[in-house]
Amino acid sequence: MIGHKYLREEAYEANMEIKRRGLAIYTWGNSSAFDPGKGIFAIKPSGVDYEKLSPDSMVLVDLQGNVAEGKLKPSSDTKTHLVLYREFNAQDKNIRGITHTHSTYAAAWAQAKKPVPVFGTTHADYALCEIPCTEYMSREAVKNDYELETGSLIADTLKKYSLKPDAVSMILVAGHGPFTWGSSAANSVFNSAVLEEICKMAFLTVTLDPLAKPLPDHIIQKHWERKHGAGAYYGQR
Repeated sequence: MIGHKYLREEAYEANMEIKRRGLAIYTWGNSSAFDPGKGIFAIKPSGVDYEKLSPDSMVLVDLQGNVAEGKLKPSSDTKTHLVLYREFNAQDKNIRGITHTHSTYAAAWAQAKKPVPVFGTTHADYALCEIPCTEYMSREAVKNDYELETGSLIADTLKKYSLKPDAVSMILVAGHGPFTWGSSAANSVFNSAVLEEICKMAFLTVTLDPLAKPLPDHIIQKHWERKHGAGAYYGQR
């Protein structure tokens, strides 16, 4: 068996979950699984249909961008994942998965270049703040190295709003689509599914009431803390 079986299998299962959850069609979207101790991640190969994927088809890449193992070309978004793992690993070694999709509602908010306000408690359960949206990438950045600059744009946007990757696990890239991350590849796909539902709910909210206001801060705080705070009591402990 090819080395790093655990990473390949984790990345494979995450990519198949993208398909199962309807977050991408055809060859769209990608997920990766990262081992911070070894500085290597497994990612979906570029342009391969989900039905043709297998654990062995996942490509292993190091943080210098070198293909460590794999016969196929890695995802075209590999450099974006690489930049984010570098940035996140310096802040939080628990970020071990990244997912990118073109899910309909999240992509629509990204194309509208709009952050997603906290309209309800579903959003507040997973983020204390609005889901940020980046600026458009500059002409110079696109000419330089588009995928690498996408990662830098995401990292810079989080810094601009003083957001840490453990505080918000999702972002919209203007004109492009959503990226999410988490404690595992599976968790990053979970966050992609959550983001899609939040974006759908927000779209329906502004459709029903174009002047809708965000949820009051004290309700946002309550819903976040009951899941994530020191005294969290949601779920089984």
